[in-house]
Amino acid sequence: MTQLVRRRVVVTGVVQGVGFRWAAAAEAERLGVAGFVRNLPDGTVEAEVEGSADAVERMLEWLAQGPPAASVSRCDVTEVAAAGERGFRIRGTSVG
Repeated sequence: MTQLVRRRVVVTGVVQGVGFRWAAAAEAERLGVAGFVRNLPDGTVEAEVEGSADAVERMLEWLAQGPPAASVSRCDVTEVAAAGERGFRIRGTSVG
């Protein structure tokens, strides 16, 4: 069985209003990773990505670039405990 890893990512730059969450969800589906993506009130995008180390690494690389209309200036990645989550969701904007 493949060991699951999970990473929390906060993406900074021009990342809201450019289809970032929908493109991220499509990429997550393509890579077979679980988790979520959502806008934060400060203009950043937060994602948590869970899956095999290789798939999560590929998703992190995608998040560092984003979709064509985005302009990513920074990705802050932290390790979090795997939750055994299935599926990838777009969540509503966090309110705090």
